Amino acid sequence: MTPRKKGRKPRLDKSQPLLRQLAAVPDTLFAGAFRQQYGALCFRHGNAGSEVEILVITSRESARWVIPKGWPMKGKKPFEAAAIEAWEEAGVRGLVKKKPVGRYTYLKEFDNGDVAPCIVDMFQLEVTEISGDFKERGQRILEWVSPDEAARRVREIELKSLLVQFEVRGRKKRDRG
Repeated sequence: MTPRKKGRKPRLDKSQPLLRQLAAVPDTLFAGAFRQQYGALCFRHGNAGSEVEILVITSRESARWVIPKGWPMKGKKPFEAAAIEAWEEAGVRGLVKKKPVGRYTYLKEFDNGDVAPCIVDMFQLEVTEISGDFKERGQRILEWVSPDEAARRVREIELKSLLVQFEVRGRKKRDRG
């Protein structure tokens, strides 16, 4: 084991499962509650409506595959915050469900090296508009992939599960093929 300088925080090995990451920074476990975030599970219908594609984007710092997500916004409901994040991070707008379809946990590492465990409530967003002009354009890569491929790309186990089990929610029976 390499000695570390006094007062310096250990760097996370992000390839490890959440519990192993938390074990490396035990003070994080007892520092308070999980932080809340809201995410948009953006999808569209491809192949004449018979297949669903999921939008995955790269994170700005580590370029790993993620979904649009962010912190709560003052004066905005959770589903509205998720939709705003989808617009700012990926340039997509659409019909967002008001109730979360699931949640996942992950460790957020801040620029200063601090780490916070986060819970992300996920809201389905059926994309109806795609723009090439958005706030974080040029800082991320965007790709439309199958739910299984999206699950392969993301790191978080609970998010993988949400993606593999993806089902369009709230469609009227007559709209289902």
